[in-house]
Amino acid sequence: MKIQIIVGSVREGRIAIKVANWIHQAIQNYGYSTIETEIVDLKTWDLPFFAGAHPPATGIYDQPKQQLWADQIVQADAIIFISPEYNHGYSPALKNALDYIGQEWRGKPAAYVSYGSTNGSRSIDQIRQVATQLGLIDSNAVLEIRDIFSRNSGTQFEANPFDEKGLKAIVDKLIQYTP
Repeated sequence: MKIQIIVGSVREGRIAIKVANWIHQAIQNYGYSTIETEIVDLKTWDLPFFAGAHPPATGIYDQPKQQLWADQIVQADAIIFISPEYNHGYSPALKNALDYIGQEWRGKPAAYVSYGSTNGSRSIDQIRQVATQLGLIDSNAVLEIRDIFSRNSGTQFEANPFDEKGLKAIVDKLIQYTP
């Protein structure tokens, strides 16, 4: 089973990459021999804003990076989305990445990790609506990270027992929903 951890923030000084690194390492430490994880960083993908002539649901990809992005996403068996909460919503980079392709999302169980002024709850609500419309399976696996700013002073995200327990529950649900 391959879980892609999609880093939905591209800002300088972002916390999302630290959270992604923690998730990646924690899942490896759980000792699941059948799980492979991959961090997919939207900052390195640098997807231009979608402006294609064809709706992505058609599978006709006329933008240069669309097919490359489709080829990346099709490799996942499950996805963990990470997004900060921006103005009670999720990041525009993640929205763009979701809208870039169509059929490659379908049938993949998804989990959501967020943080911010409301612990990311509003961000997660919005991502779930869009992801469900795209055909992702809502595994009902969510982690809202509390007190993110007080635990992010170093080079690594400082997870607490609540975070650890929440991540383990996410992985277990993704396993349950993956065919």
